[in-house]
Amino acid sequence: MVYESLSTSWTGTNVLDTRPVKKRIGLVVLATDHTSECDFTRLCDPAEIGVYVNRIDYQNPGTRENLVATGPRLTEAAAQILPGEELDVIAYSCTAASIVLGNTAVGKYLNAGKPNTPFVSPSSAAFDAFKALNVQRISVLTPYSTSISNELLRYFSANGPEIASANCLGIDDDREIARLSEETIIEAACATMDPSAEALFVSCTGLRAAVCIERIEARIGKPVVTSNQAMIWRCFQHLNSSKTATGFGRLFQHRTPNWMMAQ
Repeated sequence: MVYESLSTSWTGTNVLDTRPVKKRIGLVVLATDHTSECDFTRLCDPAEIGVYVNRIDYQNPGTRENLVATGPRLTEAAAQILPGEELDVIAYSCTAASIVLGNTAVGKYLNAGKPNTPFVSPSSAAFDAFKALNVQRISVLTPYSTSISNELLRYFSANGPEIASANCLGIDDDREIARLSEETIIEAACATMDPSAEALFVSCTGLRAAVCIERIEARIGKPVVTSNQAMIWRCFQHLNSSKTATGFGRLFQHRTPNWMMAQ
């Protein structure tokens, strides 16, 4: 028999929760990103935190021009994440773009699409992580080309701790960055660490560095901050989450100081 029409309807009361998931993170990633969503998935409990992702157009190679071009695309991408509904925090997952645009510009682009929403970038999160760890001197590893790496070092020197040493892997295609082996990341990170540095920063949201943190820390004996780890940690602070994470570094033993939460 073919079903023709509905003759009765539900007569009970439809009770609506305020939200399907208690906390909301908006996440904007590059179209070519292989890694950011995986790291958020590893650390965010879907029963408590919804991570809502939108992608923006991006063209390799990783030049200043191509990174700057992502800025204006952030506004529409942010607005299209749960349109008309509030987010607890919104993040732009590209370290290199955040330093060539500047974090103030990143915030303006995102807030044009999601007004009055706290925003996080990997570099702003890293600066907050260094403060929480009470770190004033770091070593830095990037996978980027020399030119983009130098831009990052200048931006960090102007806005963050002193840089004791730095190294880059010389790759300008983020699809190749995502395929770098964990062994390569660990060995390059350890080789970059200066004895006088108080922590190591490993840059790039496309790099699979978060899963290497515990092994690197065990070898260098100092905290490791990576782009995705710091960004997720900082998002948790905006969610007022007490969540801790094992296997993702000493940073998750620290909360953002209260005076930083107003920023």
